[in-house]
Amino acid sequence: MAFLLTAQLSFGQYPPPAGYPGTTAMYKDSSAFRAWASGCTIEVGYINFVDTTVTYLDNNKASYGFPEDATGPPDNFVVSLGDRGVATLTLPAPVYDSSGPDFAIFENSFSNEFLELGFVEVSSNGTDFVRFPAVSLTPESPQIATYGSLDATKIHNFAGKYRVFYGTPFDLNDLKDSLSVDISAVTHIRIIDVGGCVLPGYQAFDSQGHIINDPWPTPFNTGGVDLDAVGLIHIDPQAIPVRMQTTPFHIFPNPAQSVVYIDYTLHSEVQLTVISSLGKIFFPDQPITQSSQLNISDYPPGLYIARFTLEDGTIFQSKIIKQ
Repeated sequence: MAFLLTAQLSFGQYPPPAGYPGTTAMYKDSSAFRAWASGCTIEVGYINFVDTTVTYLDNNKASYGFPEDATGPPDNFVVSLGDRGVATLTLPAPVYDSSGPDFAIFENSFSNEFLELGFVEVSSNGTDFVRFPAVSLTPESPQIATYGSLDATKIHNFAGKYRVFYGTPFDLNDLKDSLSVDISAVTHIRIIDVGGCVLPGYQAFDSQGHIINDPWPTPFNTGGVDLDAVGLIHIDPQAIPVRMQTTPFHIFPNPAQSVVYIDYTLHSEVQLTVISSLGKIFFPDQPITQSSQLNISDYPPGLYIARFTLEDGTIFQSKIIKQ
């Protein structure tokens, strides 16, 4: 297996997978990262954009995870984009071009070969986006199957090139000739799932006109790019606003098997909703009081979002992990 992979890599022209000499993969704990994307909005794609009647768990669109799973450091809690789905990340301060990569995008592939790719775009105003020149040298046929393999040495400037906990780096200098973005002050980063289908009428093309071929169809709720995090390298820490604790709600123990306790000191009526990563509501919009407890013993193991709504409409969200 090692010999076959080495032989395969020799035919590529771009950096190899994480763990191989010459890779550009950046591990999540690298000291190069100064901050992480702080906000995310999602335009969810279909699980099969060729046949939108295809469903999984009664849903024809990707339904795994929450937008906030793409913020903060990589933790393998992800949000799935689906075919041609779009994630737009906001940053705690502008990212600027300097020597080497300026940011990196983390996907959660379980191997070096099963790769789900995304275009990457940036903006300095949140409206006008410019796409990185990406290249796919993967043969345009036959279609890469649902759990098929890609060769990282044939992929350049796509999100999803590297496996879980290894970020794909991007250098704003690649966009130095663009008049539509100020590479000294990038405020938004966008990831767009490529789709990966090679059927006429559904194809996506790289910057050189090649048809992009990646695993398709992926007709399940985790289809498409599974976005974990965006690490920011060239960012001025002094420009990052000092913010209060993200949420005033304290949940403990967490993870838990049976009961979690919820503490807060706000002087407001609070409604709690608990939602699974698949979108199922387990605790529907019920009032809670300070020092409440929540019985999760009957919940299936996994990730849940506790959504707290205050009487003025303000919403806070926290994660609960059921063991």
